Amino acid sequence: MSTTTDRLDTPRAAGMAGIAFALLLGAAIVLMRIAVPSGNAVKGPIDPDKRWAIQVALEIVPFAGIFFLWFMGALRAHTGSAEDRFVATVFLGSGFVFVATLFASAAAAGTVLAEGTPSDFGRHYAYTLLATYAMRMAAVFVLATSTIGRMLGVFPRPLALLGTVVGLVLLVAGSGVPWSELVFPAWALIVSVYILRVRRGAARRAPTPTNPP
Repeated sequence: MSTTTDRLDTPRAAGMAGIAFALLLGAAIVLMRIAVPSGNAVKGPIDPDKRWAIQVALEIVPFAGIFFLWFMGALRAHTGSAEDRFVATVFLGSGFVFVATLFASAAAAGTVLAEGTPSDFGRHYAYTLLATYAMRMAAVFVLATSTIGRMLGVFPRPLALLGTVVGLVLLVAGSGVPWSELVFPAWALIVSVYILRVRRGAARRAPTPTNPP
């Protein structure tokens, strides 16, 4: 396989991983909200009949984090080597911290769920990690990605503007608005679909390699 084909196939596969991340994280958030319908995961009661929703969400989160790393690779491959070092550092740092915080919150929630009577401190700790820290890092990641896309012209203006709005919503609203966390996987899904469309068009325009005689 030629070098050109490799460069086209790898981002396409990573773009599919971005779609998988968006769907998995979105499903995990929905399941958590189903288990805590009041929207307050710290003091709201957890229906014993819906504990399965939290358990399934915790099983999904590790795979969402793995696919997110591939999604980061798709974004870097799409922007190319001309990215600004400062913004790229913020992009990578916020992405890695988001995954670490997501895993930590899932582990804390799993520990709380395993207890016979979950303590308010444990629930508050797990919820704060996810809703406050993980989502704030997601906001920084979205803003950095949109900035890179706008500076390099690899994102159309509406997509860059959408990322700015999503980043501000995650940064300002945070845990104060129930279901606001879903804007992050929704944004990731839109960006992944856009990358796949661009790569598909590039693959059609790429010259077909010829074998030497």
